[in-house]
Amino acid sequence: MDNLSIVLLNFNGRKHLETFLPSVVTHSGQHEIYVVDNGSTDDSVEFVKSTYPQIKLILFKENYGFCGGYNKAIPLIESQYVVLLNTDVEVTANWTEPILKTFREQAEVKAIQPKILSYHDKKKFEYAGAAGGYIDLMGYPFCRGRIFESLEADQKQYSDSAKIFWASGSCLFIHRQTYIDLGGLDEDFFAHMEEIDLCWRLWNAGGEVRYCPDSTVYHLGGGTLDKSKPKKTYLNFRNGLSLLVKNEPLKHLFWKLPLRILLDWTALLKFSVQSGPQHGLAILHAHLSTLLSLPHTLSKRNRGSKNSTNIPIYKKFIAWQYFVKGYKHFSQLRWRAD
Repeated sequence: MDNLSIVLLNFNGRKHLETFLPSVVTHSGQHEIYVVDNGSTDDSVEFVKSTYPQIKLILFKENYGFCGGYNKAIPLIESQYVVLLNTDVEVTANWTEPILKTFREQAEVKAIQPKILSYHDKKKFEYAGAAGGYIDLMGYPFCRGRIFESLEADQKQYSDSAKIFWASGSCLFIHRQTYIDLGGLDEDFFAHMEEIDLCWRLWNAGGEVRYCPDSTVYHLGGGTLDKSKPKKTYLNFRNGLSLLVKNEPLKHLFWKLPLRILLDWTALLKFSVQSGPQHGLAILHAHLSTLLSLPHTLSKRNRGSKNSTNIPIYKKFIAWQYFVKGYKHFSQLRWRAD
């Protein structure tokens, strides 16, 4: 029997727990459920204790953030698999079994993502994950079902079990020992793209990541940082560069990093006009931070990929396909990862 634990990280999230925990409890009765609390000051811990006594609690005295909270909690759990589940996710009947079946049948698969639809519009894919994530030649992320701001309606067009580059951190099933062996989520990322980095390291270590269409969840999303905030722009651009520095083969990094910075400068002009000069300054800050932390980031590089020819990276520029060719749907790219 597969041994799975469902792990929700909480910080002052009483409202989300009250809304979304009922579906998790109803549809996950055969699995252990953990709520990991990052030093909450509201009554969310008391709510869980009184309403769901069957849920196990891991309590920290301070807020270690998304990455740190999971990194400290996962080693305390003794199951074969864990699912990192956001507290703003509604799950559905039989959501775990198809994924566990994939783990059983494909030993090389170490992480899996279900179909992620929008909680607000359940006929559309959700931004952070959709039907599985990819990156392009320059490390820009996109999804089956979502390219930049274009979200597709779910018309069963992604009903195949596919090899993907990254699985969304909002609902990430992963082999627990693999998570530990990889060092967990990189706490230097703070927020945004930390799961992409983890999955890239997983691929480099010889594992695989897949999308499972037979499991569906609904994600509220947008709870970490408002996209109108310059801090979000800063993190997106800084972490995008960190992804390349940490994981890209050196023979490609020497030309990709300078080109990526030039491409970001194009985005800087666009952001400054559309969102305000503070967002352009946030991109400059991201570049400066990347350069200053370059020795530290380089020290975290993997010393060699065991899987370099098998990693599903889109070998074209997604921005060119989207903004110039007008391809708004993943199917228009005419590309398959496997």
